[in-house]
Amino acid sequence: MLSRYVGRLCLLTRGVSKCGVHKCSTISDATLTEVVGKRTKIQGWVRALRNMKDNIFIDVSDGSTCEMLQVVIPKSAKPTSLTYGCSVTAEGELALAPNGRTELRATDVRVVGACNVLKDNYPFAPRKQYDQDYIRQFLHLRPRTRSFASLLRLRDLASAVIGDHLRERGFINVHTPILTSNDCEGGGEVFLVKPCSEEMLRSMKKEGQFDESEIFFGNAAYLTVSGQLHLEAVARALTKVYTFGPTFRAENSKSRLHLSEFYMLEAEIAFVARVEQLIEEIELLVKEITRRMIDKGAADMHSVGADPEPRWLNERFGCFTYEEALRVLSDHASHLERPIKYGEPLSKEHELFLVQHNGGVPVFLINWPKEMKSFYMKECADDPSKVAALDLLAPEVGELVGGSVREDDYGTLERKLPPAGDFSWYLDLRKYGNVPTAGYGMGFERFLQSVLGISNIKDTLPFPRWPHNCNL
Repeated sequence: MLSRYVGRLCLLTRGVSKCGVHKCSTISDATLTEVVGKRTKIQGWVRALRNMKDNIFIDVSDGSTCEMLQVVIPKSAKPTSLTYGCSVTAEGELALAPNGRTELRATDVRVVGACNVLKDNYPFAPRKQYDQDYIRQFLHLRPRTRSFASLLRLRDLASAVIGDHLRERGFINVHTPILTSNDCEGGGEVFLVKPCSEEMLRSMKKEGQFDESEIFFGNAAYLTVSGQLHLEAVARALTKVYTFGPTFRAENSKSRLHLSEFYMLEAEIAFVARVEQLIEEIELLVKEITRRMIDKGAADMHSVGADPEPRWLNERFGCFTYEEALRVLSDHASHLERPIKYGEPLSKEHELFLVQHNGGVPVFLINWPKEMKSFYMKECADDPSKVAALDLLAPEVGELVGGSVREDDYGTLERKLPPAGDFSWYLDLRKYGNVPTAGYGMGFERFLQSVLGISNIKDTLPFPRWPHNCNL
């Protein structure tokens, strides 16, 4: 049976021609010294152009690596519209340049798409440096800058190694919904979703329905602020689960640390009842994915100016209770712009000071006053005024990870449920073969900010959204 299937598959694929892309080498392959002497064809964009006596030298990038390939073109073979920024295909033989790097000695170069920098007002000129505020004005062209292309490759790498690490730890990826009827955090910072079509709403409206936001689904629906509650349901069947996807917050903040749409890594683990177990899991995650990024993305990390060996990778993360953190801040009040009182949330200044106080090494804050945290967090066994919650504070960003042991007692949770919203299904999870669970959420863009040393979160993803800005 299998041999007949394979035979039919071979017959089907024999007559299929490869896509044109596959007929070209990538620059990441072409820059390897072992391919010297090989005839090859590459494609990409001209990032630099130098006219010499007999030849023209162009640096070509195709996005496969931060390295560019030098292409040597005889002046007699120069296409008329060859300029900085244009797209080209080049064919020739790979050779070693005098500096020991691989170059392509081209016999055929063709311009695919012209780029007239002056006439067409292309915003990036050759051999010029631009600050991020200027580059951010051109989101559709920003990936063409060398450093941002490196950022996008690192973002892809970080996504991949997160999945690799969690699978190795036995976690199963769960696709939690983008549309939800729950406001998990209870802060009301949600985007309401409803159809634009008034005609559709009129046709779907039932007797007694007055709120347009409830017509389509039968109840109000929002863009998700967290997949945590859904993960708690699945963890009670699969034990170790995670989700990694877009999350939305309707916060009126334009700070360097906030976005209206961002990616969140969230994980939930069954049979975990102590915050110390969660701390071990989070510290391992942050260190391991950072190490893998350094190992596999060193060139791109250099391109964006990231520290290739952050010292905290080899240090144990610190751990303070909320009260211990307050004592540290009180003892150093003269170094702070704003003092803090018990029961108040930490400002970004406070968070970053605690990291600095810990020698620049990330620090966990645990055992928070329960009034400051969400309804689903479990009270500490030795002090019911506190909850078994944690925040991980990291360099550059402050709060990076938030997590807690979840309240697993039916009666206690029932008393703590918010008055608005239907959480009957969430209570049901505590009735049938219930187990303790704990979990965490890590902002992906903040992780990139911290590890790569990027000041503004808007420079960690291709198309950022923030208040008054939803371009493209």
